Amino acid sequence: MPEVAPIPLSQLTTLRTGREPARLIEARTADELVAALREVWADGDEWFVLGGGSNLFVGDEPFEGTVIRVRTTGIEELPGSRPDTVRLRVQAGHDWDALVAETVERGLAGIEAMSGIPGTVGAAPVQNVGAYGQEIVQTLVEVELIDESTGDVSVVSAAELGLGFRTSVLKQHYGSIPDRSAVILSVTLELERVGAGERPITGDQLRGALGLDADDAVSLRWIRDHVLATRARKGMVLDAEDPDTWSAGSFFQNAIVSEAFARTLPEACPKWPMAPVLDPVTVIPLAAFDGILPPPPVERHEVKVSAAWLIENAGLRRGFRFPRSRAGLSTKHTLALTNRGEATAAEIAELARFVQSRVHSEFGLILQPEPVLVNVEL
Repeated sequence: MPEVAPIPLSQLTTLRTGREPARLIEARTADELVAALREVWADGDEWFVLGGGSNLFVGDEPFEGTVIRVRTTGIEELPGSRPDTVRLRVQAGHDWDALVAETVERGLAGIEAMSGIPGTVGAAPVQNVGAYGQEIVQTLVEVELIDESTGDVSVVSAAELGLGFRTSVLKQHYGSIPDRSAVILSVTLELERVGAGERPITGDQLRGALGLDADDAVSLRWIRDHVLATRARKGMVLDAEDPDTWSAGSFFQNAIVSEAFARTLPEACPKWPMAPVLDPVTVIPLAAFDGILPPPPVERHEVKVSAAWLIENAGLRRGFRFPRSRAGLSTKHTLALTNRGEATAAEIAELARFVQSRVHSEFGLILQPEPVLVNVEL
């Protein structure tokens, strides 16, 4: 078993908190990863899987279990479903942004707008990562995973993962357990062959973020470069010299609320209607038709609202922090809670609870944390 000497989790997570776990295993092949998981599950140890550490908030007390660090890498090219597409099967521990860079280099479209997102490929489907109008659900074909309940390895289609806005059946939401306790071993994406040339961009959100008109044509390289620059301005590209990037990215999710609740929020609050689920066509056999059509179902659409706007308009500005605290809001982006230098998890949690309380007091909703919380509560 590839067990290594434990090191502080503060050195392995982008929020820079956490002490040494009782046990640390580094799996560099899929077989090592499967073997480690099966052993830990058989022993009944407390455990969690660590990829890039960019979506974890670890508490100050030592983790009395096993941390399995996924270090697997590799990209395998497979035929696509059409002549103009290609499939890539990528190992779970492969760096996400390195994958995006590789696809741009190969002229493959579909994930270029997700440049600069930290973390590993295996973590991407768990929360259906996305940015600027692209989400992994748009290109994901299947994942290979191992289930905790059985220890079996299987290939699961994207349709079976319950992918939604920053969620899936694999995600551990705050205060709950995942619907399916499993670990991803590899991810298969289908991307479009477009080459290095310029082409029009169809997504309104991406065009808006990059300042493009509907008839502007740009290359994949241009998109990647400009997305990286945009994220860097917000402190969302990891930089060892910039405390604004010592974070878990957006600490709070954009809130998903009912249309009725959204109408109670100020007009200035940015809101984005979520796509409704279309009901199937109702078919009534002619022999059973009595001349009366059933009433159409009442559609209750949901609306996504900007957590950053709610925070700022609850009176919390960029750079806010308590006196003498080493945790603070990013000076570039209010959604990021940052470690300004050797902050404890307790300091970051105190700030997170204060943000939640201010937004709840002003607007009547509780923002939900985005990262997975280990040994810490809000």
